[in-house]
Amino acid sequence: MMRLAFLAVAGAIAVAACGGSSSNEEAQAAKPVAEAQPKPAQKTVFDDQLKALQKAKDMQKTVDDQAKANDKAIEDGGG
Repeated sequence: MMRLAFLAVAGAIAVAACGGSSSNEEAQAAKPVAEAQPKPAQKTVFDDQLKALQKAKDMQKTVDDQAKANDKAIEDGGG
């Protein structure tokens, strides 16, 4: 019986925690456009790694595009 009461209270708390408050949404809507713009990102210790990762992704896209162009040239050449 104690377990059932505990589960009921825990469930009620969980449901209450999931409910959204409209006051936060209204506050966001009331902000002027200039304040709504995000602040520039701060420098972190991961910036160098993220730049390297983005460079690798860009390079992979270039390689994939070249491979697609070569495949198309082979198909058009009758090979």
